[in-house]
Amino acid sequence: MNDGDVSRQIQQMVRFIRQEAEEKANEISVSAEEEFNIEKLQIVEADRRKIRQEYERKGKQVEIRKKIEYSMQLNASRIKVLQAQDDLVNSIKESARKELVRLSNDKRGYEKLLKALVVESLVRLRETAVLLRCREVDRKVVESVLEEAKREYADKIKVATPKVTIDNVYLPPPPTKADSHQPYCSGGAVLASEDGKIVLENTLDARLDVAFRQKLPQIRRCLVGQGGPSSWYGHGCEADKDSST
Repeated sequence: MNDGDVSRQIQQMVRFIRQEAEEKANEISVSAEEEFNIEKLQIVEADRRKIRQEYERKGKQVEIRKKIEYSMQLNASRIKVLQAQDDLVNSIKESARKELVRLSNDKRGYEKLLKALVVESLVRLRETAVLLRCREVDRKVVESVLEEAKREYADKIKVATPKVTIDNVYLPPPPTKADSHQPYCSGGAVLASEDGKIVLENTLDARLDVAFRQKLPQIRRCLVGQGGPSSWYGHGCEADKDSST
């Protein structure tokens, strides 16, 4: 083999090695670019996932705040409705108390009522000796009807006429506009057994309180209805009227 052949073989080997090197370099470059793109996509996707998670977290916080605000507004509205309802109920009760004052100022009607209250109290107590307490302004009225009330009780129960002593300690006076915070009594009487162990409060105010407690559910239904806002126009009262007939 002469020098020319050797030189050609060397050049051929150099080209082959160079070609392999270039191909290997291309493979490395392509592989590196693929890995770079994959890693870049992973980083981008991770960032997107973080952004979505952060957006969802903030969205949930907004929803929670909305629910809390709605709940607070709803509770505030309910409190206002209940307060308005209580104010209206109290105004109705106050109107009823004023009617009691008007009733006690009707001399003839009040005498009849007071006698009936005394008879009713005697029937419930069924004691042979009773202490009666009334307002100071009612003492003369009580004295005028007491004997008839005792006889009516005795005839009704078929017993001897009881001994009834009018107490010198009086119930509070009638209510006045000047001082509404002082104790008052709209009328009626309190009867007790002679030993004081049994006390029956039969004042007009006590009877109003009892009647009001018993009728309060019906009053509230009349005020707000039985089926929510759609029945706030008297349907609740009509239902109670129907059920009571």
